[in-house]
Amino acid sequence: MIDFFRRHLGVKLFLSYLAVILVGALVLGFATRFTVPAAFNAHMGQGQGVGMMGGNGAGGVGMMSPLFTSFQASFNQALLLALLAAGVAAVLVSLLLSRGVVAPVRVLTVASERIAGGHYGERVPAAGSDELGQLAHSFNQMAEKLEQVEAMRRQLIGDVSHELRTPLTAIKGSMEGLLDGVLPATPETYQQIHAEAGRLARLVDDLQELSRVEAGAYPLDIHPVELSALVQTTLKQFIAQARAKGIELRSDLQPDLPSVMADRDRITQVLTNLVGNGLQYTPAGGQVTIHSRRHQDEVQVSVVDTGIGIPTDHLPHLFTRFYRVDKSRSRQAGGGSGIGLTIARHLVEAHGGRIWAESGGEGKGSSFTFTLKVAS
Repeated sequence: MIDFFRRHLGVKLFLSYLAVILVGALVLGFATRFTVPAAFNAHMGQGQGVGMMGGNGAGGVGMMSPLFTSFQASFNQALLLALLAAGVAAVLVSLLLSRGVVAPVRVLTVASERIAGGHYGERVPAAGSDELGQLAHSFNQMAEKLEQVEAMRRQLIGDVSHELRTPLTAIKGSMEGLLDGVLPATPETYQQIHAEAGRLARLVDDLQELSRVEAGAYPLDIHPVELSALVQTTLKQFIAQARAKGIELRSDLQPDLPSVMADRDRITQVLTNLVGNGLQYTPAGGQVTIHSRRHQDEVQVSVVDTGIGIPTDHLPHLFTRFYRVDKSRSRQAGGGSGIGLTIARHLVEAHGGRIWAESGGEGKGSSFTFTLKVAS
């Protein structure tokens, strides 16, 4: 029986209401028992005069005991009937109130069980602004977040499968061609297989780096750093690639730029991702420029290119993993895996900065900007 009471919130609420009613009835009974004689004496004394009550009214109740006994009996009878009527009404109201409180909780329980079973689209009515309404609203927010996480998980599995399948298919096809004698066993064939294997290895490395970055499982050695030195290191890394493509790669730094609080290797990684991205989507004859300027207590670093540009509706999604503006673009076609910008966002945010993209539209170039705190 005790376990039954513990397992049912409605029974607990109902019993609590009954307990309140019982306590009220007991208090009312004891209060009338001690207050009725004094009230009777007072009212009889005012109505009949002091003389009828024994001179000073001290023995009023004793002199009128038959009258008082009849009065008390009638009063107790009326009080008992009133308590019975109030008790019945209270029980009915308690049942209604307890059901009204328990019903939303039962709805939440059923919805949570469905979500636990994988039905992340489940929602509950969130009417009212009381605690239960706030709980329902929070529950719906949680369910929506879980649904988004599940969608991202499925998309991630699909994207990783697609990215891994592409180089694996090329390697498998080349090996089958060699075995069947369709492809000649020349250095060019082996070089092609080696290139696909290298692409596969880079993708695995990117995925491993993304996993570490998203989990925050990497150390940061943050200290004052001269940003111009990081920019020059990045330019030297890409100068040969830029010349090979016929692209002008340069920097435009604000004079007397203050030092920034940064991890040298991680911010160099961010610049490498952004500059490499700019060179990838800028045609021959274009420009890729690294700008920097101070804005209040931050330094804004921008990588601006004159490349193919980005449609406005794609800008908010660029830092989502595996996201591509052109869905048909593959890694072989130079589209990348869509991981670099995601890694850059996590690294910048780990430094307490922000990163965003801007573009005037297709064919109008693009700009990627991030911020770093000025060293004090």
